Amino acid sequence: MRNVERFPVEGTNSLRQIYRTVSPWKGVRNFILIQLARYCPILPVKNAIYRSIGMKVGKDAAFALMVMPDVFFPERISVGENTIIGYNTTILAHEYLIKEYRLGDVRIGSHVMIGANSTILPGVTIGDHAVVAAGSVVHRDVPPHAFVGGNPLREIRRRTSEGSDEGLPAE
Repeated sequence: MRNVERFPVEGTNSLRQIYRTVSPWKGVRNFILIQLARYCPILPVKNAIYRSIGMKVGKDAAFALMVMPDVFFPERISVGENTIIGYNTTILAHEYLIKEYRLGDVRIGSHVMIGANSTILPGVTIGDHAVVAAGSVVHRDVPPHAFVGGNPLREIRRRTSEGSDEGLPAE
């Protein structure tokens, strides 16, 4: 299960009430900076932009073009050292639903590879040295050294720290 905080709302759906939870100016500022970073081909500049909006970005982390971190709660995202976030990946730290909204920290470890077009949902931790296949929806925690993929997400294989496979079939 994901580690999220739940906030019930009364009346209209929670997305209609978004500016009760986050400043519209923060949203506009973050949106502009994230759009600049999404198209920026210079990785150190991109990382500096993400850090300026509150994301924790480790040394040598690399965000491919078009990565979309959470606009409203980027400070709830942390990415470890030497991690690659693939093209067009979305990293969410919030969910606005009909009767509630949810917030959750996203922790992506060090030496992690996130494949292109993946979506990472709020409250998820991805362990060090994990690999997420392209096009996956990460809706639960991923253990260290695991290779996961799909929707729904499933573990395909796990490597020990020494590099050998642990009992799961390779497909």
